[in-house]
Amino acid sequence: MPLYMDTHRKMKGVTAAAVAEAHAKDLEVQGKHGVEYVHYWVDEKNGTIQCLVRAPNPDAAARVHREAHGLVADEIHEVTEG
Repeated sequence: MPLYMDTHRKMKGVTAAAVAEAHAKDLEVQGKHGVEYVHYWVDEKNGTIQCLVRAPNPDAAARVHREAHGLVADEIHEVTEG
């Protein structure tokens, strides 16, 4: 299954705790979309979040975020693990 990195930019007031809660919601929803959220990174200073996700396509990854908490990524790029 393809691997994607999504990026959320300009998330004012983002905290690692809030992102952990959002990620937990992603994990609750991901199965019904055939998606696996693998890991995430938070840059509180710059308001940036990145998520690594295995998904059949970028739309499926976005659907999980939309349904789980509404925080849809600004960008989603297919990546190769290396």
